[in-house]
Amino acid sequence: MLDIGSAAPDFDLEDESGKRVRLADFRGSSSVVLMFYPADSTPGCTRQLCTARDDYDRYLAAGVAVFGVNPGSIEGHKRFSERYSFKTPLLLDNGGRISRAYDALMPIPFMTIVNRTVVGIDREGVVRFYQRGMPSTDTILGAIAADGA
Repeated sequence: MLDIGSAAPDFDLEDESGKRVRLADFRGSSSVVLMFYPADSTPGCTRQLCTARDDYDRYLAAGVAVFGVNPGSIEGHKRFSERYSFKTPLLLDNGGRISRAYDALMPIPFMTIVNRTVVGIDREGVVRFYQRGMPSTDTILGAIAADGA
């Protein structure tokens, strides 16, 4: 688990459209929420990312950029995003390097999977929220706002 108040690990990942996304690019301008999810097109992940889609305007109004993060494939992310009309970009974490840096991996027999984890990072790159599972948008935004992000 990342400690609240610690520096968020930097990343440089590609989204489903091929665009590069870097945490450093948001410094000083926007908070960031990373939603690490186990797999494209599964029931829990669909519910989580559809909620982010439905609440996208709330995140935007609060100055928060939201991203799904998963080590799937660009093609899988693109199909998943198009099927559900996501506004939230899906970042390809090839090999799980960023998921590992954010302590969002869970070993199970014979493999390691993404452990559903949500991380809120303020405009200065500091972790302000860290929770496993599917916390509500109110909980996420409340934690980021409470720290003046």
